[in-house]
Amino acid sequence: MKPEQRQLGTTDLRISTVGFGAWAIGGEWAHGWGPQDDATSIAAIRHAVELGVNWIDTAAVYGIGHSEEVVGRALGEIPASDRPHIFTKAGVVPDPGRPFQEPVSQPEAGVDPA
Repeated sequence: MKPEQRQLGTTDLRISTVGFGAWAIGGEWAHGWGPQDDATSIAAIRHAVELGVNWIDTAAVYGIGHSEEVVGRALGEIPASDRPHIFTKAGVVPDPGRPFQEPVSQPEAGVDPA
């Protein structure tokens, strides 16, 4: 049984009512879920897509980019016609040298944060 799909806002995209959240596959970092096995994460993404999930939520800050790398590797194993939509976010500047410290927000271009 595949999840229902609905129109996304006023776009022509139809997305499943269930998506794949990729925060945890970012692994071990300040706000992570602990060590993760990338092969298991990729298998989980493939399985979700096979079940009808057609979108993945990720962000560059999840695992300081590791989540997006794993999602990218999973997509490479899925035929282009079956690939899910990727919804990502921006605005936080992770520091790979401080993976267990709080990330900092990046000010908008031309806006003085002071």
